[in-house]
Amino acid sequence: MTPPDLRALKPTEVVMALSQLTGWSLSGDGAQIAIEKTFEFAQNSHTMLFVNSLAWLSEKLQHHPELVLNARRCVVRWRTHDVQGLSRLDFEAATQTDTLLPAA
Repeated sequence: MTPPDLRALKPTEVVMALSQLTGWSLSGDGAQIAIEKTFEFAQNSHTMLFVNSLAWLSEKLQHHPELVLNARRCVVRWRTHDVQGLSRLDFEAATQTDTLLPAA
């Protein structure tokens, strides 16, 4: 069941929220629209540590990303299946995903 305050954002809200994030972009369209970012790592073990941290975060948020993973890269995609679009939760999840890595 979708929480009552969870709704698909309007296009102008998506643009505004996306402008607040660094390195995230739109992917897909219609009900498949998502925000995504590619994270690159020096070693496979760093990639796995990131993915494990992301798993913990997604459980805390009760919101789960789509991942494309290889040894030194992880593409993270957030979208809200229940609203068939993007919600505020996706942008909050992206913001928190960025905090999993040390500042460069």
